[in-house]
Amino acid sequence: MIRVVLVDDQELVLAGLRALLDRTDDIRVVGQAADGRSALTVVRRERPDVVLMDIRMPDIDGVEATRRVVADPQLAGVHVVVLTTFDTDEHVFEAVRAGAAGFLMKDSSPDELRRAVRVVAAGDAMLSPAVTRRVMASAASGPRRTDPDRLTGLTEREREVLAEVGAGRSNEEIGARLFISPATARTHVSRLLGKLGVRDRAQLVVVAYESGLVVPGS
Repeated sequence: MIRVVLVDDQELVLAGLRALLDRTDDIRVVGQAADGRSALTVVRRERPDVVLMDIRMPDIDGVEATRRVVADPQLAGVHVVVLTTFDTDEHVFEAVRAGAAGFLMKDSSPDELRRAVRVVAAGDAMLSPAVTRRVMASAASGPRRTDPDRLTGLTEREREVLAEVGAGRSNEEIGARLFISPATARTHVSRLLGKLGVRDRAQLVVVAYESGLVVPGS
């Protein structure tokens, strides 16, 4: 059973998310909150597998709440998916940089919502390719925070895989584009996580953009 905490300052949104997830056999909502401060209390108490976190909230917003969840060693098994209304919201990029495992549009279909919860609970990242390119390109067009020299130790193939991850592509899609098997793509991604010292696939996307390997608008 995947345990989920919902965080949103709109009661109607919370009710809708809960109604959708409560109809799913393998997902259970174990708590909810209307702001970041309350969310931290609920998450520390329940220690869920996944937190669906709104970005724009009063008091502590979703970005800062995500940062605090990720920084807490006792919450190492908690994965955050941020919820946004706008597919060009630069705050999404900040949330992913802070450690969110991905993001989801609030108008996503019920199937997309359930898939996001399952994917992130399994330790992967939820990054829609189309939305990833828009969000990351918009936000990463500012000053870079990652030294391009950070990629020096990567092989040419690893750079190619990192660029594909930066575009939000899955292992299956990467395999098809680079003429390798999905299993080989997965192995390259695992090596990239270790070499670059990042926690998950979402962080690889940030590195790909901030290092200049993926150019906004390309």
